[in-house]
Amino acid sequence: MILVRGKGDKERMVPLSAPARAALAEWLAHRDAEEEAGRKAGRAPSRFLFPGDGRDGHLTRQYFHSLVKDVAVLAGISPSRVTPHVLRHAFATHLLAHGADLMVIQTLLGHADVATTEIYTHVLDDHLKDLVLSKHPLARKA
Repeated sequence: MILVRGKGDKERMVPLSAPARAALAEWLAHRDAEEEAGRKAGRAPSRFLFPGDGRDGHLTRQYFHSLVKDVAVLAGISPSRVTPHVLRHAFATHLLAHGADLMVIQTLLGHADVATTEIYTHVLDDHLKDLVLSKHPLARKA
């Protein structure tokens, strides 16, 4: 589990998959080496998982947005199609499509109200309707 602090300084615990834990361990080894070099140079260590050079000392929302765009380009995907919000939406939609409970998704996303999370059910409803109309043998051809 990892403690995530979100909008309004709200905190929530989020489980990490084995590949995510491995990636995090790799990142921590890199970050800790950078922190040690900084300590030797007289800089105070950061209290953040993802330190940044900004005034607040952590990776900013804007910088993360820029990183996502850069990774999209490297992957050969148009950066206009990928944003942190799109990734968050895809995460929730895939969980719902594969049977996750709406309340679990609400918790993972940090939504205060389940009504906010329910928007993902509409995406799934449209997808299911399209599947039935395009794949069911008794569906009428348009």
